[in-house]
Amino acid sequence: MSASPRRVAIGAHPKMPDALELAEALSKFLTSRDVTVVHGSLYDDRIRHFVQQEGADLLIVLGGDGTMLRGGHLCAPAGVPILGINLGRLGFLIEAQRDEWQATAERVLAGKYWLEQRMTLRAVHISAAGPGQGWDVINECVIGRGETARPVRLTAEIDGLRLTTYVADALIAATPTGSTAYALAAGGPILPPTLRNIVLVPVAPHLSFDRAIVLDEGARLRLTVATDHQALMSVDGQTPLRLHDGDSVDVRAGDHNVDFVRLEEPGTFYRNLTRRMNQNPALGGEP
Repeated sequence: MSASPRRVAIGAHPKMPDALELAEALSKFLTSRDVTVVHGSLYDDRIRHFVQQEGADLLIVLGGDGTMLRGGHLCAPAGVPILGINLGRLGFLIEAQRDEWQATAERVLAGKYWLEQRMTLRAVHISAAGPGQGWDVINECVIGRGETARPVRLTAEIDGLRLTTYVADALIAATPTGSTAYALAAGGPILPPTLRNIVLVPVAPHLSFDRAIVLDEGARLRLTVATDHQALMSVDGQTPLRLHDGDSVDVRAGDHNVDFVRLEEPGTFYRNLTRRMNQNPALGGEP
């Protein structure tokens, strides 16, 4: 049994059909159980303020895996658990389906859930001027080519020692959570999400090291760009940052964890993985 949440934020993806209507229905349901609720678009400032400043016990997100990632970025620094209700397609990170929302809410209010703790990464851009912007990473940090269809050269160092130079379309540094995302599509290994490792996976390597590497949680990874054309860095599918020749990205284990609310018994990861990978969702992605 876990604690019954009494202060809940509900964040809906504003462009997904019926998401805001479901947020309203869920809010009314929780309010009738004497729960303090703030609901609306996940991007509303009042949702962010309630989670980060006003002592929320739980964030419920309505959307797909992309919405879960955005919610995770909001929740991890504040230490607030996150529960996903799936309005998308595949839902690797989501716990409940749309038609299960009321039963799911009843179980959570009764404390019949547990928290699955997942590691994050911290990625910091370093240019000639020194360390710059940093990001918390739930799935992956990707460094790759830009609009020009030419591979990039990326030198990888681990704990200050040179590993190799990749010539590839991209290089992925992923968490175990991200091992079932882009890293999986690039041929990387599938890791149980509660492990604490960093996965390094090249994308379309050309005459260079072509194997994925699993690093210890304490490893310090530096990826340095050596290219005369455009290179880009993207974290969890967010707007990319342009990188220049000589720029580096330092990647290490993050200072925060993401706590996902789970209703099923622990140990169901592989069963659920098989079920999801046997699905054939329609082409297209979450807006």
